Amino acid sequence: MTRPSWNRLRYASLTASCSLLLIIPLLNASLNWNFLQGWYQSIGIGDLWIVSPLEGLESLLISRRAYGPLLVGMLLPLLVAGLLGRVFCSWICPLSFLSESLDRLRQLLGLQPSRDRWRLFRQLLWLSLGLELLLSLVLGAPLFVFLSPPGLVGRELMTLIFFHSLQLEGIIIVVVLLLHLLSRRFFCRYLCPLGGLLALCGTRRRLRVSLQNTACSSCGRCDRSCPLGLRPSQGESRTVYCWNCGACIDQCRNQELAFKFVRSP
Repeated sequence: MTRPSWNRLRYASLTASCSLLLIIPLLNASLNWNFLQGWYQSIGIGDLWIVSPLEGLESLLISRRAYGPLLVGMLLPLLVAGLLGRVFCSWICPLSFLSESLDRLRQLLGLQPSRDRWRLFRQLLWLSLGLELLLSLVLGAPLFVFLSPPGLVGRELMTLIFFHSLQLEGIIIVVVLLLHLLSRRFFCRYLCPLGGLLALCGTRRRLRVSLQNTACSSCGRCDRSCPLGLRPSQGESRTVYCWNCGACIDQCRNQELAFKFVRSP
């Protein structure tokens, strides 16, 4: 039986998710249709609001108040992360869409794909999360609400549609993409506090990329395909750092890698 191409499915999901960031403000501006509002930091579907866990946590820490609607809004993303892991980053995040689109454009132009030129300690992801929360507490302001690169994509599109201009903070998106061209997913690997929080919530996730090891040829194709520089051939796809993108599964010639729901992570 032919296996699905996870890369194609993921890019379709990323395209649809990023398109939604464009469709929502267009509907709001042209038709005054407000059933859908906001972007992925805080998106409203009718009376239901879904809130990014990091932005919600920042607000709770700074205000020192447990606000019921905010807690409800954080619930769905936290449940998804707890069950499936950091799939927002690999299947929904607009920065992943832009990064993968850049890779596809380079391929069409016959250019070399981005390589892992800079390899740092993976634990920097936790340091980034801790520093971001600490700075927010010290300054008394939710930094990631204003400077979140994934959130800035939606905000820039909204500003462009409503006010026909771009904000200076949009330069952060350019910097993140330049870092990706220099070293694959540099921001996602080491610097994204939202990714760190989602990875932490998915420590005991049920969906994991599992290696059978019955006919593994140790070719290394899966290791080279991982955008986060993990080694699935060594079982690193089961660690907290894996974001379940499925790129390694597509590259496995012997079909030794597969998504599996596990009972006891």
